[in-house]
Amino acid sequence: MPTVEVAAGHVRRQVMVRAPKSVGVRLNLRVVEISGTWEPNDSERRAAWELYVELLTRVSVVPLREDEGLLREALGSLYSLFTTTREVLRKYGPEVAEPKKDGQYNFGYLAVSMLNYGIRPLLARWHPALEDWESRRPVDRSRGEHEHAWNRAGELRGALEDTRTILTAYADLLASACGVPNLLEAVATGDR
Repeated sequence: MPTVEVAAGHVRRQVMVRAPKSVGVRLNLRVVEISGTWEPNDSERRAAWELYVELLTRVSVVPLREDEGLLREALGSLYSLFTTTREVLRKYGPEVAEPKKDGQYNFGYLAVSMLNYGIRPLLARWHPALEDWESRRPVDRSRGEHEHAWNRAGELRGALEDTRTILTAYADLLASACGVPNLLEAVATGDR
């Protein structure tokens, strides 16, 4: 049975998880659709858990209401997933990207696809546009007020929501690979 390393304080221990041998993959990334199967090995499951935790605890999969947060912070949070994902890929090494039989997917392929097709298009389009608007902020106006006054703020929030849908599908896939329930749903509904 696969194990996942869990840290509690300074104590690390291996816990057994009931992860399925194979998970179905179906991701629509606007420019490409990924569909097939993935039989994660133990390293891929540990990497999937680390990335799952990152996705769940960011604006990437939590809806950002119009009256909440700053768009810049949301873009920054998504951008930081590049660093985190690179670190996870380096940490677990080539074992998470080994070619699989019958054209199955591997964690490396799925993670790089998430970055390049799920997140990069949003950042490439909206980071410069928001930066241009931010550069026009009067000194006597707060960042929040200035951002709220931007005539494209609603459009960017819509694009963030589209990306959130994609990243939620990734998070669901990672949870399945780890054999854990959808924690975002569980917390929202109070299920344990």
